[in-house]
Amino acid sequence: MSIRVQPISAEEHLGYIAARGSASFLQTPAWGAVKSEWRAESLGWYDSSTLVGVGLVLYRDLPRIGRSLAYLPEGPVLDWSSPEVTSLLGPLRQYVAGRGAFALRIGPTIVWRRWGTESIKGAIADDHVSRLSEVAPDAVDPAATRLRGQLRHLGWIPQHADEGFAAGQPEFNFQLPLADKTPDQLLSGMNQLWRRNIKKAEKVGVEVTQGTREDLAAFHGLYLETASRDGFTGRPLAYFQTMWDALRAEDPDRIRLYLARHEGDLVAATTWVRVGTHVWYSYGASSNAKRDVRGSNAIQWRMITDALEAGARVYDLRGITEGLAADDPEIGLIQFKVGTGGEAVQYLGEWDLPINTVLYGAFRAYLDRARYLGVARSLLRLPTRGVRMVRRRFGRTPTMPLPPQGVARTGTTDTEA
Repeated sequence: MSIRVQPISAEEHLGYIAARGSASFLQTPAWGAVKSEWRAESLGWYDSSTLVGVGLVLYRDLPRIGRSLAYLPEGPVLDWSSPEVTSLLGPLRQYVAGRGAFALRIGPTIVWRRWGTESIKGAIADDHVSRLSEVAPDAVDPAATRLRGQLRHLGWIPQHADEGFAAGQPEFNFQLPLADKTPDQLLSGMNQLWRRNIKKAEKVGVEVTQGTREDLAAFHGLYLETASRDGFTGRPLAYFQTMWDALRAEDPDRIRLYLARHEGDLVAATTWVRVGTHVWYSYGASSNAKRDVRGSNAIQWRMITDALEAGARVYDLRGITEGLAADDPEIGLIQFKVGTGGEAVQYLGEWDLPINTVLYGAFRAYLDRARYLGVARSLLRLPTRGVRMVRRRFGRTPTMPLPPQGVARTGTTDTEA
């Protein structure tokens, strides 16, 4: 097998994804426009004249050094279950090295382990269990296990997201399988409280509609309210406007905005993203007022049924953390999601391949120090050992490239659901 990696057009990139059926929306050409602070490039893998994979690579430069981190969030788009898939990674390393990358980061989209609803509920109720990885999975993919070993053997370094939602893409996600299901079957698979809340929302007159670009401002106001309540830093309105414009320019149905209102009051709002047969609940918000009308449940049910109608096989509620203890700060999020009757899935996570070991070592020292202090994005203002080491290497303190978030943690965390 003689593989070459080369730039491809957005049309070729999207054509491959369409033929495949789906891929992460973080691997579409449009996502490069959303992440405008990174340089973006569509790449294709060719075996002779046959296109066998694609990827969106994002480059973030180190100031004055002329070297960059090459990052493929939830990518590249390859057949990760193939025993020969790692043979495609060498040409990728060679290509990005030629583009000046000091390190390469990838995120294989192959599910390694799965936990069903009953297993998760049992673990939450068990005082001796504090993390999902302590629970025996209901299924393990041998291809993913093999790939994990192959990557380690080839010198790739796993980047475990111990910081929860702090950096990179989530290793643990929650998904609701839709294939061969009817709305009635999906509803019956939900727990009793979810079914009751959906019924209550309908009874009290919660109305869920699709919004337009002009409605992003209303969504954003509710999103900031959620951020303040749940203690995370919200993105500016301009980010969502850019995301809307870029994704809809690529596909008019790539992103949707949903709004749930009760007697004219906005009580919940969410964004919905689709690539082929995979739909994601990407951002969510809910009001502090009128929580008893169950707008969060109503809006989720509408998005689930719309995903089913659109032909999706998976409704993806995105990231969860491993924590299952009663005092875990994110326990409400997994409790909300487990009520849908879906499953927790663990991907292989993100992996780094150093190209320039000195620069990569400085980069890792910076990130490790930043995470230890809990102030990753303000570290450059602190006189820490990590910063001094980077200064010695680069002559001054650069703005180090942090992996971009694909989506923020979702805001609807109704623990009673």
